[in-house]
Amino acid sequence: MHRLRPTSKIKKKLPLQFTATCATGLESLASEEIVKIGGESIESHPGAVSWAGGLETGYRACLWSRFASRILLELARFDAPDPDALYTYAGTILWDEHFTQDSTFAVHTTLTDAALTHSQYASLRIKDAIVDQFRKRFGTRPNVDANNPDIRINLHVEGTEASLSIDFTGESLHRRGYRTGGGDAPLKETLAAAIVSLSGWLQHAATEPILLDPMCGSGTLLIEAALMLSNSAPGLQRKVFGFMAWNKHDQPLWERLVQEALDLEGQGLPEIWPQFIGYDADPKIVATARQNVIAAGLRDIIIIKQRQLARLQSPGPQGCMLTNPPYGERLSEKEAVKYLYRCLGRTFRTHFKGWRLGFFTANPDLAEMTGMIWEQRHRLYNGPIKCQLLVGSESQSTERSPQTWSTIPLEAESPGQDFANRLIKNCTFLLPWAQEEQITCFRIYDGDIPEFNLAVDFYEEWIHVQEYAPPATVDQEKAEQRFSLALQVIRTVFNVPRSRIFIKTRQKQKGTQQYQKKEGTGPLIEVHEGGGRFLVNFTDYLDTGLFLDHRITRARLGLLAQGKTFLNLFGYTGSATIYAAMGGATATTTVDISETYLSRANANLALNGFGGPLHQTIEADCMEWLKHNHERYGLIFVDPPTFSNARHRKQTFDIQNDHPVLLRLAMQHLAKGGLLIFSTNFRKFKLEDSLLEEFAVQEISEETLPRDFQRNPRIHRCWEFKHLQM
Repeated sequence: MHRLRPTSKIKKKLPLQFTATCATGLESLASEEIVKIGGESIESHPGAVSWAGGLETGYRACLWSRFASRILLELARFDAPDPDALYTYAGTILWDEHFTQDSTFAVHTTLTDAALTHSQYASLRIKDAIVDQFRKRFGTRPNVDANNPDIRINLHVEGTEASLSIDFTGESLHRRGYRTGGGDAPLKETLAAAIVSLSGWLQHAATEPILLDPMCGSGTLLIEAALMLSNSAPGLQRKVFGFMAWNKHDQPLWERLVQEALDLEGQGLPEIWPQFIGYDADPKIVATARQNVIAAGLRDIIIIKQRQLARLQSPGPQGCMLTNPPYGERLSEKEAVKYLYRCLGRTFRTHFKGWRLGFFTANPDLAEMTGMIWEQRHRLYNGPIKCQLLVGSESQSTERSPQTWSTIPLEAESPGQDFANRLIKNCTFLLPWAQEEQITCFRIYDGDIPEFNLAVDFYEEWIHVQEYAPPATVDQEKAEQRFSLALQVIRTVFNVPRSRIFIKTRQKQKGTQQYQKKEGTGPLIEVHEGGGRFLVNFTDYLDTGLFLDHRITRARLGLLAQGKTFLNLFGYTGSATIYAAMGGATATTTVDISETYLSRANANLALNGFGGPLHQTIEADCMEWLKHNHERYGLIFVDPPTFSNARHRKQTFDIQNDHPVLLRLAMQHLAKGGLLIFSTNFRKFKLEDSLLEEFAVQEISEETLPRDFQRNPRIHRCWEFKHLQM
């Protein structure tokens, strides 16, 4: 903002008293603005800045303030211990000096530690005083319009001290006039301007010639930054202010200030504009953001595109990434937001070396998931929500070094020698294969020796051991001794501490036991597969959340997904969905009856940089959902449980009995030329013959069997389904 001296001599008058209200945390920024417009005797209070000055300073504040919400012209300050005092003093003000009986008005009251307790009643007493005065003096009275008044009167009471003011603003100053729409929780323009200012980018724009918002929503951060850089007065696009219906409004003065602002805007345009780039995962929000950019007059300056965080690349060697990612206010969203932050931090470290990051969040603790070293922290509020703007350029990698496994033979004639020898033999050909194929999660042993009936899986540096429950004919004590010996052998052969081994007992379960949670709430651990990242849990459930025998099937789906819509039925933790998204699926839908599994699926999507309406997760019974949904998909994956009697279901699901109905329903959702992949782990499964006549069916069980499961070829069976060519 520029302060210009008035061109004509104005008779010196007593200064007017003004107050600018603002969001908590913006007081210092608002104070700096008041200094620039010529305000004097400036005082800062929580959520407000007051000053003395001529009418011109009030007009300039309305036109130029980026951080204030309202500009109030004080009419009176008085003691108000009770509502009657409000009525009495308001009656002494000559209200016809400010508006006429033909005007509409409204009274808005704020109370701060006040003796008065009812703001609506306080407003009513002021209204009564005004109406009674007009009626007594002129025989008629102005009407009240609570929604769109000509004159807005503000009453503020703190303790017993009251102030009455004319609201110069009308609509809040954050309504600049360019926003045609927003997302679910758009930033107010005043807060967005504060974030841009406090980020320091305006001072670094010459050396950081790109401002990028990877989750731009309605584009407010980018628009405010561009308007600030061009010295465009934020009030220029507004047609109406509260003071325009005020009797003492100085129209020539206002017109002069508007023309001055227009001249300064033309002079302030940069010779070379920085790049302003915004991305968002939601195509509808992208369309809205583009409309906002056009309305702000910045069509040629700001670029907005639809893009997932997973596809984010640096557009240049230096710049500033400034973003307001989702907060995850609801408990069900917080897990996904946590891993979205991790993805953002990893992406910044990988692709944005030499950049700075400004990160606005209501979850500063979760922001530590980014791995950034924050150099600045600014405490702000987004409405009632406590937030922080974190600024930094340095980061610390949270990536673990790849685990390298090796084996140590037992001493001769040690207990469990045969089990140790089998582990070592399996590792002889599996470890080189896994290293060559860059596979970090795989099975190393699966009941190869009957006496040691367990499965051993490597999940990077972790070992997951599943004991198959012994039959009733085996002595329980003897079985426990063998299992204890097996664990001792595993620790010795792989030289691994107990803390990195997780143990579960797997047994045939029925009914509601199918997916019962085990005791404890264990952490989610990030592992890698096929270029993706997956969250596994080693303690809370029988399954970790990543079925290792489906590794090839998932990769197959990824290769087939390019340009297709993908449906994942019985989606579990969404691992197949991640592959489809990475493979270029245009949209994905994951359906599962379990809220817990879908929460993990959302976390997996966020961890890999996918989200928004193009990647839906739906909590529903798959059979019922198929009956009522009418969408068609280019690629469908159906991997149902063998048996389910979950509490959500009205009836049980049995794969052998129910698969014909399931597959026929699913095929009704398969687009012409599409492909459905069906898999089951039921070892006695038999595909109904009639399905072979209705559809083009090809079994691909052998092709989808990973090398580490070839000792157990019945681990799963898999088929491809297509519609018959007519």
